This record gives sequence, C-alpha cells and structure tokens, in this order.
Amino acid sequence: MAKVDLEKRRGARLRAYAIDQALTQLESAHPGFQPEAIVASICAYEEEGNIGGVLDKMPATVDGAAYTTLVVVDGGDDRTAEIARSYPGVMVIEFPVNLGHGVALQVTYRYCIDHGVKYVVTLDADGQNDPAEIPQVLAPLLSDEADFVVASRRLGVDKTSDRFRKIGVFFFSFIMNRMTGATLTDTSTGYRALRVTMLADVVDRLTQEQYQTAELLITCLKRGWRAAEVPTVWHPRFSGTTKKGKNFLFGFRYTKVVFSTWWRER
Repeated sequence: MAKVDLEKRRGARLRAYAIDQALTQLESAHPGFQPEAIVASICAYEEEGNIGGVLDKMPATVDGAAYTTLVVVDGGDDRTAEIARSYPGVMVIEFPVNLGHGVALQVTYRYCIDHGVKYVVTLDADGQNDPAEIPQVLAPLLSDEADFVVASRRLGVDKTSDRFRKIGVFFFSFIMNRMTGATLTDTSTGYRALRVTMLADVVDRLTQEQYQTAELLITCLKRGWRAAEVPTVWHPRFSGTTKKGKNFLFGFRYTKVVFSTWWRER
C-alpha cells in the first residue's frame, strides 16, 4: 500500500511540476497578460495538421466583444505549439509531456478562474467543431438562461460516418439523463460553453485525466447548475485519426467514468 501511495504522490508531483513549467513559460512570454471575459479554449495533442485550420476559422469577435483564444498543447512531438504561437493574439500553454485531455481541461478551468474570466468555450482541435458557432453556443450563458451549454450534434447535423459513435451518443445521453434528471440529447460532446463561477464550484472535484466530459457534466448537474443545448454541425476531422482509442475501449472507459462519477456525486 505504501508503494502505491508513493507512486501516486510521485505522479501527482511530476504532473504539478509539468503544469507549473507550462504556466511559467506562458507568463514569461506574455508578462502580466490578462485574458478577456470570454475565453475560447482548444486542447490539442499532436494536431499539427489541424490546429491551423481551426484557428483560421476563429471569429474576430463574439457578438462584437473581444475574446481570448487559448490553446493548451498536451505535450507531443509535433509542431502543434509552434503553429498555434504563429497566430497573433493566441495564447499557448504547452505541457512538456503528455498529461491527458482531462488535465488540459482542468488547467484551462483553473487558469480562467484565477484570471477572473466569466465564460469559457471549449472546442476540439481536430476540425470537428465549427468556431463560427461560438456565439450561438455562448448565447444561453450571456442571456442567463443556463450555466452549462452543450452543442448537440443530435439537435443539429452529424456529418461523421462512425455508426458506433453515433449509437454511443444516444446511449450515454439516455443513461446520464436517467442519472441526473436532465433531458439532454448529447452528453458526450466537447463543444461546450461554461460559466466560470460554476467551474470554481466543481473544479476541485474533477479527477479524470481522460474522458472528462461526462465527469464535468454529471458533477455540475448534481450540484444544481443549469444546463441547456444548442444545435451544432459536427464535421469529420480535418486529417488524422482520433486520439480517444478504439471504439470498444473508448466505450468501456467512458462508461466507467459515467458510473464512477454518478456514484461519487449521488
């Protein structure tokens, strides 16, 4: 038992060190930088073939308001960070090693909390989400109709061809709605708009290094925060293959996260 605890402690300290190095690098590159009230965050792992295409499509403003684009590069050995930094105004947090998508999201949330951001939109780095939709994803937050907004491919259009994933979207939505009393159609999307005061309430409860979408949504719903949906067009990846793993393995791991989070928050 002592050996396991020692390994966990070592891993936690190494993770904290890597995150601190990344944040120190950002501060050195942009001393005193203060993000806008709205942050659009893109977590990326070895997406050099896609990140430029996503950044090219980012809107100039959100309903006339300035916002900050934040790219969190989760380690990797390609040029994702270099390409992101080549775009004027884009802030980059670059982990020296791969820590996991869930960790990258947690760092995003804590950065926004610590810097007084009001709203954060998270979207994928592979081109499946259209940045032009950011204003409509944010709208229910700005009108104070919700605290957590999901961009639903079932309410909109899913242009991908993976039938297993489409069945999974329906299945997990059904299960999570039964667990939480919600009526959402797409509970496994990473395209979301989040109120930062809500994140401040839940961030210390988040533990998943991967597959954090379910953990965050269940935790927020169980703690009484309001969720809403808007339709989205879900596109195939610009290039490359998913980092989420084979369908069966992804489904198994995602199911484990859903039930473990529900058990914790019940």
